[in-house]
Amino acid sequence: MVPRRMRLLGSTFLFSLPAFAATAFAQVTDLPEIVVTSPSPIFTRTQANGLALPGQPAPGVLAVATETFAPVTLVSRDELEREAPRTLGDALADKPGIAGSAYAAGANRPVIRGLDNVRVRVQENGIGSQDASELGEDHGVPIDPLAADQIEVIRGPATLRYGSQAIGGVVSASNNRIPTFIPVNGYLGRITGSVGSVDSARDASASIDAGAGQIAFHGDAFVRRAGDYGTPRGRQANTAFSAKGGSVGASYLFDRGYFGVSLTHYESIYGIPGAESAASRTRIDMRQDKLQARGEYRPETGPFETVRLWLGASDYKHDERSLDNGIDAVGATFKNREFEGRIEAQHIPVTTGFGTLRGAVGVQFGARNLSTAGEAGGLIAPARTRTAATYLFEELELSQSLRLQAAGRVEHAVVSGTATSFPADFLPGVIDPVESDARRRFTPGSVSLGVLKTLPMQVVASLNAQYVERAPSAPELYSRGPHEATATFEIGDPNLKKEIARTIEFALRRKEGPLRFDASLYATRYTGFIYKRLTGVQCGEEFSTCGVETELQQIVYSQQNAKFYGLDLAAQYDLFELGSGMFGIDGRYDFVRARFDDGTNAPRIPPHRLGGGVFWRNQAWFARVGLLHAFSHDETAPLETRTPGYNLLKAELSYTQKLGEGPDGRSVTVSLVGDNLLNAEVRHSTSFLKDEVLMPGRTVRAAMTLRF
Repeated sequence: MVPRRMRLLGSTFLFSLPAFAATAFAQVTDLPEIVVTSPSPIFTRTQANGLALPGQPAPGVLAVATETFAPVTLVSRDELEREAPRTLGDALADKPGIAGSAYAAGANRPVIRGLDNVRVRVQENGIGSQDASELGEDHGVPIDPLAADQIEVIRGPATLRYGSQAIGGVVSASNNRIPTFIPVNGYLGRITGSVGSVDSARDASASIDAGAGQIAFHGDAFVRRAGDYGTPRGRQANTAFSAKGGSVGASYLFDRGYFGVSLTHYESIYGIPGAESAASRTRIDMRQDKLQARGEYRPETGPFETVRLWLGASDYKHDERSLDNGIDAVGATFKNREFEGRIEAQHIPVTTGFGTLRGAVGVQFGARNLSTAGEAGGLIAPARTRTAATYLFEELELSQSLRLQAAGRVEHAVVSGTATSFPADFLPGVIDPVESDARRRFTPGSVSLGVLKTLPMQVVASLNAQYVERAPSAPELYSRGPHEATATFEIGDPNLKKEIARTIEFALRRKEGPLRFDASLYATRYTGFIYKRLTGVQCGEEFSTCGVETELQQIVYSQQNAKFYGLDLAAQYDLFELGSGMFGIDGRYDFVRARFDDGTNAPRIPPHRLGGGVFWRNQAWFARVGLLHAFSHDETAPLETRTPGYNLLKAELSYTQKLGEGPDGRSVTVSLVGDNLLNAEVRHSTSFLKDEVLMPGRTVRAAMTLRF
C-alpha cells in the first residue's frame, strides 16, 4: 500500500488506508490520466503546497475503480459545471447501470441496476439525505448537484459501511462544507453560471474557502430557475422548477486531525406533470435545514491509527400544493426529523504469517420520525424508526498482486407505527380495516467476501460475493391511504419479513494506457423482494371508495422471490495524437433483467442501452460527440405498458484558460453542451408517468466557471 501525504497547517502526516476505503486522485498534469476512485472515509484531497485541489478526472475521461470492493462511478465537478443537472438523478442518468425515476423536474431519484427508493441510499458528506424521497417518486432529494464537488455511486460490499438500506447502492455527494484545509493564499473561490434553451433555465452558484491560523471557513450559495420545458410535441405543462440554498461551515485544524460543523439550508418548488396534476397546478414546496459535524483524530500510539466521526441532524418538510376551487391551497404535508451518527476506527496494520492485515471497525446509529398531514394524513400515521449497527472491514494483502477482503455488519432496527389490517382482496366489505399500534423489531445481518488479482497489462480482476439482509421500512409496513401527487392509494403490509439478497459480481478493470475499461457482470437472488404491486383496483381518497371511484391506482406492498442480473460496461481508447491533443473513441453498454419466481417481470426496470462517441482533448480543450440508443422495453410487469426506444445525440465543447502559473487552480472555463439534438421523443420505463409525460426535447446549454 502506497502511503498518502496529508498536510494540515504545515504539518505533514503519512498514513495508509485499506483499499476498500482509499481514494487516489490523479495528479494535476497537462493531460490528466485516468482517475482511480473508491469510497472515501473522509473527503480526501490531493495536496499541493498546502492547498487542497479537488481530485477530478479530465472531462470525458473514464473513471474506474481498480482496488475496491465494487465499482464506483464518479461524476466530477467539471462535468457538473458543464451539465448543470437539476437533481442527482439527472447527473447520473446516462452512466452505465444507472437511470433515474424521472417523475418530475425536481424529483428524479437515481435508479441503480433496477433498484430505487429504499434500496438506494443518498447521502452528503457521509450522512443520509434525511428526507421523504423514498416514500414517493414525486418527492425530490434536498441535495443540489450545484453544491457538490463530486458525486460517487458506490455499489457492492462497500455499501455495508452505510447500512442494509443501501442494498442497491450509495449515491454520495461530496463537498467542502465542513472545511478540511486552508488555502495557500488564504482564500479560494468559485463562481459558476449557466443558461439553457429548452426551459429558459438560469443557474448560478458560488463558494468560498478561507482561513487563518487553525480555523478554516467555508460558505456557498446557489440559485436556479426554469420554466416548463419543451418537448417534440410542445410544452410539457407544469414542469417549472426553482431552487435555492446555501451553507456555512467552520473547522478547527490541529496537529493530529480536525473537527468541524456546517449548517445547510435548501428549498425548492417544482411542478408535477400529467394531465390532472397540470390542470390543478399540483406542485411540491420543499424545505430542509441540516446541521452536520465531522472530525478525525490520529493518535500517536495505540491500536488505532485513525478515528473518524460523522454526525447529522435535520428538519425536513414539504407541502403538496394545488388549486382547490380556483384557490391555491396546501393539500398534504410530509415531515421528517432525523438524526444519524457514525464512528469509525481504523486499526494499525497487523503483520501475519499470510500478509499484512488492514481494516476498520465502526458503529452507526440513527433515529427518524416521519409523519403526514392534510389529504395525505391517512397515507402513514406518525412512524418512528430507531437503528443501531456495528460493522467491520478487513483486507489481507497476500502479495503485491493478490488481496482478500471481507466485511460484515449487524444491525438492530425498531420500526413503530400504526398497522392496518385490510381485507385479503383489498376491497371494502362488511368489515372495515382495523388499525392498531405496532412495533416491529428486526436484526439484519450481512457479510461479504472478495478477492482482487492484478493481471498483466495493468488489468485488475475482482470477484465479490455478498449476503445482505434488509429490514422493511416504515412506509412499506404502515402505508394505508391516498397519495395525490402520485395518484396512488398505497397499502402497506405490517407482516413483511426481512428482504434477503445474495449477490455475486465479477469485474475487469484497467485504468492506465491507451485502452481503459470498466466491466461488471452481476447476479442477485432475492428472497422476499419487497415491491409496489398494482392490483388493478382504483380508489378515491377513502378505502371505502376502492372499486367504485377511479381517481387513484391501488398499490400494495408485496413480497416475492426474484432474480436480478445484468452487465455494466464502459470503455475508452486513445486512437492517435491529433494536433496538440488526443483523439479517441468511447463506448458503453448496460442492461438489467429482473424477474419474479412466478415468471412475471419486476416493474419499472431500465431498458438495454448501447452508446458510443468520439472525443478530442488537450490541455485546454475538450470536445465530444456521442449517441446513446435505448432499446424498447418490452419486458413489462403486469398492468405495465411497453416503452418505446429512443436515440439521444449529444455534443460537448469546453475550453479552460489558466489564470497564472501557480498550483492553486485559478482558471476560467466556458462550455457549450447540446443534448437530445435529434429532438427525439423520450419516455423512461422507470417512470410512473411515462405514458403521459415526455422528457425534454432538443436543448443547448452554455456555462462559465471562474476559479479564483
